Amino acid sequence: MPIGDGMGPSIFSRPLSGPIPFLSLPSWYHLSSRFHVMEMKKENRSTESEDKARLAILELSHMMSVPMSLVAVIKMKVPEAIWEGGSNTPLTAPQILHRIRPQGGGDADNLQRILRMLTSYNIFAEHFSQTGERKYSLTHIGKTLVPDSQGLTYASFMLQHHQEELMRAWQLVGETVEDPTTEPFMKANGEGVLSYYNRREDARVLLGKSMQGMSIPFMRELLENYDGFHGVETVVDVGGNTGICLQMIMSKFPSVRNGINFDLPHSILSAPQIPGVTHVGGNAFDFVPEADAIFMKIEEVAEKGNCVVGMISLEKT
Repeated sequence: MPIGDGMGPSIFSRPLSGPIPFLSLPSWYHLSSRFHVMEMKKENRSTESEDKARLAILELSHMMSVPMSLVAVIKMKVPEAIWEGGSNTPLTAPQILHRIRPQGGGDADNLQRILRMLTSYNIFAEHFSQTGERKYSLTHIGKTLVPDSQGLTYASFMLQHHQEELMRAWQLVGETVEDPTTEPFMKANGEGVLSYYNRREDARVLLGKSMQGMSIPFMRELLENYDGFHGVETVVDVGGNTGICLQMIMSKFPSVRNGINFDLPHSILSAPQIPGVTHVGGNAFDFVPEADAIFMKIEEVAEKGNCVVGMISLEKT
């Protein structure tokens, strides 16, 4: 069994095998009994809410392990290995390792620790074979990490938000309170965000893929249920990135003959040429190009803390 060292368990620590020499069964039973008595006494001085608070802060303290482990399985293409053409057949860690590393090597035990942890967050589903082996398949959440028929996936969105340069900036977020002129990204990386994306084509490509992977599935549903673009000739998409949303709107509504894809200059650098769409760089806080309708996808936090992603604001101007 794994033994903690007071600093929290490590997924890379090896579990002990065989009997534990310093803890016999009687002593363990005695210790458990004493612990139970202590727990009963504790009820007189601790409320249930305090217990939940302590557990919650412990979970938050280890929260970094979740996105970092998720990034790891994405980079190793674990979701695709399990999905394999739509089969989603439950596989053991060694079977998954063989698919992602057919040349051999790797550690199946460490992979299984990562899989088990992400299973607790409903990324993977765990199954037990008749021999007691643990097998893993994708949940509905896990399936969002697998490219669909158009090659779209939320995996790029996850990778985009956890780039090394962005993670370094997050460590300095508190300094913005002490000095509001501080730009964490600039201080952490020696250049601003615009300069970074202008210089790094790979970062721009990843940003484009992440936006497409998030926006296109949303737009499919929107266009199936919303007909407010009828009769509109010119639409400006504020924050349109590559212009794919405008392309989908114009394909569905022939009356929209002109599309203006408006976004920050670095966001449209890699935007492809789309018939009828003009790419314009700028800042929406300074100006928005004129059009018959303004289209925006807004992430809003509602009063009760519920996050509404993809709220639409369409206004005639």
